[in-house]
Amino acid sequence: MGTNKTRLYFIDAIRAWAILMMLQGHFIDGLLDNAFRDNSNFVFSVWQYFRGITAPVFFTVSGFIFTYLLIKVPQVGWDNPRVKKGLRRGVQLLIIGYLLRLNILGLFVGEVYHGFYLVDVLHCIGLSIIGIIGAYVLTANFKKWVFPFLLLFVTLILFVFEPLYKEANFHLLPQALANYFTKSNGSVFTILPWFGYATLGGFISVLFSGFKNHKYLYPVAIPMFLIIGSIIIFFSSDFFLALSGYTGIQLFADIFFNNYLFIRLGDVLVVFAIFMLFRKFLTNRTGLRLGQNTLSIYVIHFIILYGSFTGLGLYGFFHHSLSPWPVILGASVFMISCSYLALKYEDNEVLIKRNTNYILKNINIAIQQAFLIVFATLRTVIVKVLRLFGMAKN
Repeated sequence: MGTNKTRLYFIDAIRAWAILMMLQGHFIDGLLDNAFRDNSNFVFSVWQYFRGITAPVFFTVSGFIFTYLLIKVPQVGWDNPRVKKGLRRGVQLLIIGYLLRLNILGLFVGEVYHGFYLVDVLHCIGLSIIGIIGAYVLTANFKKWVFPFLLLFVTLILFVFEPLYKEANFHLLPQALANYFTKSNGSVFTILPWFGYATLGGFISVLFSGFKNHKYLYPVAIPMFLIIGSIIIFFSSDFFLALSGYTGIQLFADIFFNNYLFIRLGDVLVVFAIFMLFRKFLTNRTGLRLGQNTLSIYVIHFIILYGSFTGLGLYGFFHHSLSPWPVILGASVFMISCSYLALKYEDNEVLIKRNTNYILKNINIAIQQAFLIVFATLRTVIVKVLRLFGMAKN
């Protein structure tokens, strides 16, 4: 595994756990028959609650990892090589997000389906990376504390004012752009408020970066995360209700009636505390590799489950049609299969990319040759036609 003492392996473990939770969550939610979705059932309600933790944890960890690597470099501002690398990564995630929603069969009939324009997790993480870079560059010439303060401020602003902007339909924007801000057209995720979890992760990473070599880092961080997280989970709703009664501001009452953002924030802190507590046991090489290859796993799962490119996926064949035991067994096989394929891809990534580039190069050459043949043939036909009508010399 190496001896890199600066790497926080528990973060890779959290990301591995989050991606596996996402795999089983998407599989079960997509294929379980509606007749078995009973909130009064203890097992289903527990599963549903923990499924709701997955996305906040994944966004937070993504923001944590990127920011940790960003500020690790001694160069500052635009001179930081991680800035340009991060911008490329953000754009790459946006492109992959759109490609996964592209139906090639639709292109053959000259149609781009509605689903192509919908926004999902990759779009939002890509934009979140770009947003964190923007905050970093803007604060590069200020005191060091300004950057983490801005990240935390963005998180709180997005979470507190969510009741106001979630009702907006953004109809003045082109629908492809509006999909980043509203779910009314079918988007799964929107940049608001999910960017707030990425900035939260960025804020936490700055703290860890500053105290990474301190011997009391974990003895202090673990109980602090556990206590603060528990307080947010169990008391934040009552706090906003009391704040609404004291100030008369309706916004705080609206947060109380749908306080999922702050409760999930508390869940994220508790998850971090648990993984930090057991960090010495979370050193399995395969598990850590899964955490380092979440993009490959996500792409593979999207193709198999939702039928990217072809429209032929498990979701299309078994949508809301399976009973609990088949869907549980299927989810287990699905997690293992996606993980195995992703690790195999990583083991052979260089060879796969080399062969892919070779194939694309040959296709490009063939297209050029075909174009030259068509052009020469067309030129000959045009000349003959012109000669026929006396418009060109023999």
